[in-house]
Amino acid sequence: MAPRRPKGAGAFPKAVEPPAPVKPDPDSLYAALDLGTNSCRMLIAQPKGNQFHVVDSFSKSVQLGQGLGGSGRLSRASMARTVQALRICQRKLQKHDVSRMRLVATEACRRAANSRDFMRFVERETGLGLEIIKPEEEARLAVISCAPLVSKKTEQLLVVDIGGGSTELVWLDLSKVPPQDRQKSIMRLHAGFAGDPGPFPVARVVDWISVPLGVATLREQFDDVDDDSARFALMSWYFEEQLGEFSPFHKEQAREGFQIIGTSGTVTTVAATHLGLRRYDRNKVDGLRMTTDQIDTVIRGYLAAGPEGRRRDPRIGKDRQALIMSGAAILQALLRVWPTDRLSVADRGLREGLLYAQMSSDGVLEDSI
Repeated sequence: MAPRRPKGAGAFPKAVEPPAPVKPDPDSLYAALDLGTNSCRMLIAQPKGNQFHVVDSFSKSVQLGQGLGGSGRLSRASMARTVQALRICQRKLQKHDVSRMRLVATEACRRAANSRDFMRFVERETGLGLEIIKPEEEARLAVISCAPLVSKKTEQLLVVDIGGGSTELVWLDLSKVPPQDRQKSIMRLHAGFAGDPGPFPVARVVDWISVPLGVATLREQFDDVDDDSARFALMSWYFEEQLGEFSPFHKEQAREGFQIIGTSGTVTTVAATHLGLRRYDRNKVDGLRMTTDQIDTVIRGYLAAGPEGRRRDPRIGKDRQALIMSGAAILQALLRVWPTDRLSVADRGLREGLLYAQMSSDGVLEDSI
């Protein structure tokens, strides 16, 4: 006779090992790869409701644009590093049998005189066909990725994407869109900034700009300045000077109803430092709101620490130490022009925008638009 189960015991004992994960259907998978001036990043995901579930990912600092400012060309060493990273991406795509994908390159490949040769080299070595996208598409995809972070109270929105080689700014007027439709109205931009939204409320693009300065290119430009504080100040004022052609730069903006969303390693690093995270946690950082004063406090702390202190700071991370001050200089310039109590930190960007755009276009997201 089997022994009696103790009263209150569960019907089934807990498994010692978790069950093997169910392999996703390849037909449901999408991939997005972003090859920037500093990093190579990829996501493989499947639609889930009105969002997506990440199945696999890859991120590595490849410094593709190293030395590009002086020579105008991608170096052999940087191309070799990048191809090694792309081989890993190719193996992941093959492993998951992904057929729907967009693999894009941005500012470094836009600027380099030998970028077409590099594209052919990548295809020969990995079988991957990269496309170089224009700044407008890069800006639009960054905006789409940030749509879930837009507040219902936001009437004027500035999305800032600080990359390795360029910084994209997009200003949107949401005042004519009902509050409950503001996130959806931004997702509809997958058809283009000037695309026909049909009968739906429109997120109006007031202006956008792509400044050909990012964390790597701005740092390289002021590499000959030895004093840490002086270099930071020069980088910040120089970046601000490049905003003259952006029409909102010349207008006063009330803080009420105004939101900035910042998407970049700089913004997430500043947020992690503010939270005191010794180990990065995306769940705590993505969507965090910060004030201008909180961000200023973090940046002042970086300056006080100096280069050696920043190198020892675990909250900054090895990949970000050399570039955090150029990114902070850009961020400070933007907040000098548009101070806000509502800067939303976005641990998302071009890859997520590429995925949302593909899935929205295919109509596979719930309430797809």
